Amino acid sequence: MNNIGDILASRNIKPTAMRILVLKVLMTRTSAINLSELENEFDKADRITLYRTLRTFEENKLIHTIYDGTGSIKYALCKAGCQCEPIDLHVHFYCTRCNRTFCLTDIPIPTINLPADFSIQSTNMLVKGLCSNCRA
Repeated sequence: MNNIGDILASRNIKPTAMRILVLKVLMTRTSAINLSELENEFDKADRITLYRTLRTFEENKLIHTIYDGTGSIKYALCKAGCQCEPIDLHVHFYCTRCNRTFCLTDIPIPTINLPADFSIQSTNMLVKGLCSNCRA
């Protein structure tokens, strides 16, 4: 499903011009993006509109947030079919040289056995080091 309209429709998101543009940017990225970086992708874009677009995408599980310790929330596309449940969660990698954050979608977060009266709502696992580009 590479058609932007189909992708938005699959998550019950109305395809406004800004949502289409933001999704196009997210689809071209190999690493997560923060609000400031997204804002720099557009000549004239209202920061609040961009933020609302990201919130809509997150609420409809099209993207997920990443807290990588930089003090800035980053955003990345979810895999098709992701419902952002604990079983869908994966490891993130933060490169300490280029400061990019990558989704390692093929590496699930290990199962955590909590006491019986606890329940997981979300988890975050971040690995830090050098990405393949910075190692070369």
